[in-house]
Amino acid sequence: MSMKLDKQSYQRLLEQKSPPSPLPLDCLKAFLFGGAICTVGEAVSNFWQWRGLETTDAAAATSITMVFLGALLTCLHLYEKLAKHAGAGTIVPITGFANSIVSPAMEFKSEGLVLGVGAKLFVIAGPVLTYGISASVIYGLILVLLGGGDGA
Repeated sequence: MSMKLDKQSYQRLLEQKSPPSPLPLDCLKAFLFGGAICTVGEAVSNFWQWRGLETTDAAAATSITMVFLGALLTCLHLYEKLAKHAGAGTIVPITGFANSIVSPAMEFKSEGLVLGVGAKLFVIAGPVLTYGISASVIYGLILVLLGGGDGA
């Protein structure tokens, strides 16, 4: 016995079962948590510069450190707890990228290193990387062909 719902019945059922989101509060939390993550990133950058790295090297070291911290917090199941409160504030920073790579890999680790972790590692981030790299190569080729690049 299957129950078919028309669009209006489904919409009414959805409204009954799904409480409305407190949009202003969600936006405020995302802003505050995302800002806090970025503040930590700035502190990490200042740390690397204090240790003697030039600005560009400190930026690279900061990115690596923040990806590591995001992956570590994901492995410790702390990032998902943070995300429950922070919402979109945890998606945008580079730590969210680390989380999007590590989460699927952890979920399928019981299937082994190759078919589990290796196969699922880039499920979410893979398309982003593929299109980002492809777009940058195409942009670079266009720039060189139009004479805008110096070839270096």
